[in-house]
Amino acid sequence: KERMKALRAHVDVLTLTATPLPRTLNMALAGLRDVSLIGTPPQDRLSIKTFVTTWDDALIREACLREMRRGGQVYFLHNDVRSMARREQALKALVPEADLRVAHGQMPERELERVMLDFYHQRFHILLCSTIIETGIDIPTANTILIERADRFGLAQLHQLRGRVGRSHHRAYAYLLTPEPSALTADARKRLDAIASLEDLGVGFALASHDLEIRGAGELLGESQSGQIDEVGFALYSELLERAVATLKAGGDLATEGERSRTPDIDLHVAARLPDDYCPDPHVRLVFYKRIAHAATDAERDDLAGELVDRFGPKPPAAERLFRLARLRQLAMGLGIARIEAGPKGARVTFAAKPLIDPTVLIALMQSAPRQYRLDGPHGLKVLAEWPDPDERIAAVMALLERLAQPPAQAASRGTRGA
Repeated sequence: KERMKALRAHVDVLTLTATPLPRTLNMALAGLRDVSLIGTPPQDRLSIKTFVTTWDDALIREACLREMRRGGQVYFLHNDVRSMARREQALKALVPEADLRVAHGQMPERELERVMLDFYHQRFHILLCSTIIETGIDIPTANTILIERADRFGLAQLHQLRGRVGRSHHRAYAYLLTPEPSALTADARKRLDAIASLEDLGVGFALASHDLEIRGAGELLGESQSGQIDEVGFALYSELLERAVATLKAGGDLATEGERSRTPDIDLHVAARLPDDYCPDPHVRLVFYKRIAHAATDAERDDLAGELVDRFGPKPPAAERLFRLARLRQLAMGLGIARIEAGPKGARVTFAAKPLIDPTVLIALMQSAPRQYRLDGPHGLKVLAEWPDPDERIAAVMALLERLAQPPAQAASRGTRGA
């Protein structure tokens, strides 16, 4: 694809895939690429029954004989050329009724072609093969596949291999043979659970989404197709990426926008939380904390407050302060404030590198009460006041931010009256 794009300055590329790579899927979800889904299966096509199991001689023999009795053929995937001869002897002893041949990528070209043509024309029953069959082979009469050591394959690769069967109107079966569950890694268990649970037609996009969650989103501008997205979580990663894309499309500066959109650090030394005796379920509390933190307007916060009251009764003071601090944080973010720290003796406000406060507003504020407001370094404002009561402290800091958010003319008139 990169070679094709290099031929012309402007070229459109359409990629058809059952399971997009994590990086490609992430770019589509983030809006960097367009994506269209084809969810309609071919006429009379049936889903593939998938089983995850350990090696069982009786099960393997039964699976092969059942397919042979209905006139079909079997893939047995053993992806190790060095031990393929031993596996061939074992399978011949296990299913002596079957005619078995071998195919892998290290065979001479003409011999490999002859084996595949014989399999296509149904001249033998079982094809013992490597992952060479993954590359788009279409044999409608082969409707059972057994994949040895399926835990060693990626999720997209398992889906592609499973797709080698079920290419006609017959029901197809896929057996994923694994070691004992205790010997599997955590990621291998996730992959096998995902491929076994999603066996309906057209599940490639869903499997690719699972693959994205397991392997990570990769590097948008690098070579890595997967990454450690679990460090921040897919939801946060997507939100940050979407915000960056919107900023670039609007012609903004990523460094400046990142500084402004950073959540302010607010410490007013007050108890602001949902008490355990008010909302006893930890999971419910975490959900409400997240929803409160993401509420962008007073209306959304009022709705959340109403929902809390409906479910748990009147809010205690600590819960009430939680909502007030959320509004305070939203206001501080809009002003480009990086940190607010307040206590019984006053407060200190630290501005970001490029705050969104008009300098004349800040000057008018300091002129209104020179003994109360003073600059503290190039990016700080110090406030001297007596705020022993926590609720009074929150109200005073809120009033300060509302004053900093005023238009210059209004702030100047208030500064004159204050002087």
